[in-house]
Amino acid sequence: MGIKNGIERLIAIYNRYGMSISKFSSVIGKDRRTLTSWIDKTTSKEPSIQVKNAICTFFRYPKNIWDCSNEEFEELLNKVPEEQVRIIDEGYEGGLAYILDKEREERFVIHPRFPGPAYRDKIIDSPYKVSTSDLAKKLRLIRSDHILEYGFRSIEWYSIESLLKFAFSPIGNPYTMEQKIQILKLVYDTFNDNYNKGLYLFDSHSTKLYGMDTAYISINPKQKILFFKMPIDSLIVEICNQVLIDRLHRYFTSMSQTPKHILRTDSPKILSILLECIKTRRTLLEFYEQVSLKTTYGELFANNISVDLP
Repeated sequence: MGIKNGIERLIAIYNRYGMSISKFSSVIGKDRRTLTSWIDKTTSKEPSIQVKNAICTFFRYPKNIWDCSNEEFEELLNKVPEEQVRIIDEGYEGGLAYILDKEREERFVIHPRFPGPAYRDKIIDSPYKVSTSDLAKKLRLIRSDHILEYGFRSIEWYSIESLLKFAFSPIGNPYTMEQKIQILKLVYDTFNDNYNKGLYLFDSHSTKLYGMDTAYISINPKQKILFFKMPIDSLIVEICNQVLIDRLHRYFTSMSQTPKHILRTDSPKILSILLECIKTRRTLLEFYEQVSLKTTYGELFANNISVDLP
């Protein structure tokens, strides 16, 4: 097999990132017709130096990606440049300070479990730290107060599964019934009738989303970063790959791509139903019946409940 030419490599890069034709055209500074002619292989004219340099600049590839061996090309194609990844290893307190700084103006977060730490810490001490420094307690309080401010913009996604586990699972659940009631009321009061905030509950089973139940993911397109918390040693991984940031953000904002979910305007109603069920000690199945009766989201909850549930 011969060395891949410039058109073949351009197509491989285009396919690698899954961009729209319009977006990729803007990256390379060409119109859609020109890009389409390369993708459809209706032209044999090689991409210009300007096009190749534009691709290298945007995707941060070395310029030798156009004339290296096929094996090296494949390696470069799939490698994340080191300067696009940063590890924040500053301990628990340092991690909290980092998150406060990056989410100072606004935040867009996919939570691994319900509730988020800002709501949990307002009601109970963190169940995940045996001993906590005074600085950590102070930082957690600052975070909670900041996020709960009416005018602070916060978009938050939780899986329906994590909400049901919080409310009904006896396994790995540190909350008493009274604490559950307090937390649900706090979250409800925070998001209900507040245009600055958005609560989305998504179905992680109709379209499987791997890893969303293990890492706190924060996306900030304006700062051109996203970061996630590693499940060990308070490590945070920061990524500044613009393509990845845009793709993940688009997945949770574009109505044609988002997983099936409960609209932000309806999520508080779900919390209200759940709150009443917990207060009256109703079962998971009884809660599901109430959701089916009072909303159009019964199917989403059915996807998250065992078919063998009595």
